Amino acid sequence: MRHLFILMCLCAVSLLPNRGIAQAFPVEIEHIFGVTRIETEPTRVVSLSFIGHDFLLSLGVVPYALRKWYGAFPYGVWPWAQEALGDGTPIVMQGEIDIEAIAAMDPDLIVGQWSGMSAREYALLSEIAPTVATAPGSGDYGMTWQQMLLRLGQATGRSERAEEIVAGLEQRFAELRQNHPSWQGATGLMVWAGTIGAYTQHDIRGKFLAELGFVPTEPVLAYRGLNQSYYIVPEEDLAPIDADVLLWLDGGGSVARLNRLPLRRFMRAYLEGREIYSGLMLTSALSHSSPLSIEYALDTLVPLLEQAMDGDPATEVTSSREAGLLARGVTDGH
Repeated sequence: MRHLFILMCLCAVSLLPNRGIAQAFPVEIEHIFGVTRIETEPTRVVSLSFIGHDFLLSLGVVPYALRKWYGAFPYGVWPWAQEALGDGTPIVMQGEIDIEAIAAMDPDLIVGQWSGMSAREYALLSEIAPTVATAPGSGDYGMTWQQMLLRLGQATGRSERAEEIVAGLEQRFAELRQNHPSWQGATGLMVWAGTIGAYTQHDIRGKFLAELGFVPTEPVLAYRGLNQSYYIVPEEDLAPIDADVLLWLDGGGSVARLNRLPLRRFMRAYLEGREIYSGLMLTSALSHSSPLSIEYALDTLVPLLEQAMDGDPATEVTSSREAGLLARGVTDGH
């Protein structure tokens, strides 16, 4: 009977999902403020990153508390990540980093990539729990999604899972590049419709287009302003953003403003039907650029890119038509 019981147990174990070899602790993670040592696998993670909870959820980690960025969804978690959240009920923080509130949570790990955390805040937070800030050399908001995920995987004991996710998404990007040769080396930009500012190759949104094979226009590529991630363009000169494909990112309410831009009708992107309107959901997915939101963004954006880049000005980009952007050659009141 004892042998039969052992055999049944072994069979049951063989049917469980393969989770790989458990990651060894302690681990050390380098960041802009030094090196953080994490002694054991954390169970009470506080995420101060505006987008970091998306990454944690993709790894199967429901944060004890998270910092909400924007949006009206439960717990600050957008639809693409709600399934991963499941029945989780994280504490929701918003606004500035509240040291006292975080101390009261008694976390065993604080993650602050993409949080704007200051050196003073780091010093105080690291007295509460091991704290991971942004990677050296990347700036507060300049890390790639791969960097962010792999570092969180290391910090939470899920390195193998992080590596699997990165490999899978990079394979999807590679296949898209291979299947769309006309995209390779073409100019492409994401531009915020509210203030007419282009996201550069230093921003997570600019990096997204690069992974599809697009490159910035020369003026944006050469930009070396104070905020290298965002290049503001005056309405009197839209030439710097006249790319082979132009994504207008809109958080809501900017369509009328775009239709009133007088010089927009002289842009090649407009005349050749290469504009893509990105509404709130797609804009937010691109702005989060987490593994979960990237899948959603690719599913939504790739068909629109194919319409914009087919070489036929008569092809309408579905999202632009549905949003009410004026058709090419049509003017207000006519």
